[in-house]
Amino acid sequence: MTLWAVIPVKPFRLGKSRLATTLSEGERYALNRCLFENTLAVLRSLPEVSRILVVSRDSQALSMARRQRALTIQEGSDSDLNAALQKATQVALQYRIFSLLILPADLPLVNAADLHHLVEAGKEPPVVAIVPDRHRTGTNALLTNPTGIIRYMFGEGSFQQHCQAARLAGARLETFDLPRLALDLDTPEDLEYLQKMNFQMVC
Repeated sequence: MTLWAVIPVKPFRLGKSRLATTLSEGERYALNRCLFENTLAVLRSLPEVSRILVVSRDSQALSMARRQRALTIQEGSDSDLNAALQKATQVALQYRIFSLLILPADLPLVNAADLHHLVEAGKEPPVVAIVPDRHRTGTNALLTNPTGIIRYMFGEGSFQQHCQAARLAGARLETFDLPRLALDLDTPEDLEYLQKMNFQMVC
């Protein structure tokens, strides 16, 4: 199985807008950059991932990705997340990549051990492997084999929508409740939850 990982990245200065009541613009910028660097490092530590593909309209994020030997796609200003991921999927298909792991860049507790569960589950196609967020509404990680077997529906209610899409596609559905991957840092509540764990990001 040839596996690529795709990281969609919002502009560092625009991401995490819902944390504006808690963090300053500079703090949010530093946080977004740190989260992205951490996600890159974790994916680079996975031997099963042969290439990382970063999709963003942030030139700094794309430059950082290229320094880490990742492929990059410049996202259009009018593009939404699902359209950007579809574009990344088309690139992967051009390279005849069999399997794709979609991993957002806002998971502070992301780690190789948890991701390994998805990688193992994705070895026998057709399969869709999903990690929901801690509310079991959103999708925090998504692996598809073969690439492009389902349409992306990231956003509100995406977990159930991706599960339904997998069933309709005739794929084996694997879901994983992994507490560390289930935490996406998006709201003041998420930040408070993380702080209660005495977690400190180091970048």
